[in-house]
Amino acid sequence: MKSEMDSMYANQVWTLVDPPEGIVPIGNKWVFKRKKGSDGKVETYKARLVAKGYRQREGIDYEETFSPVAMIKSIRILLAIVAYYDYEIWQMDVKMAFLNGHL
Repeated sequence: MKSEMDSMYANQVWTLVDPPEGIVPIGNKWVFKRKKGSDGKVETYKARLVAKGYRQREGIDYEETFSPVAMIKSIRILLAIVAYYDYEIWQMDVKMAFLNGHL
């Protein structure tokens, strides 16, 4: 939990403000997971602070939704290029990811 909170502060995820009169802020909750290895033993514990988005109302709390995902066609094209030119490919595990984050 400390790592998650430190990351949010470092990436300036939010600015704390007083809510307008008559507005109830959307709540949040902690989600905990155990990540297991191939042998079935617990390797790491993860904690995420998530918004209770189910309380949002379209047109009031948000106008549109967007979820960036990689298309499988794009991944296959990149893998084909890697195989053709005999390039090396590396896997990277991203611990924290933020939309509009500084790279």
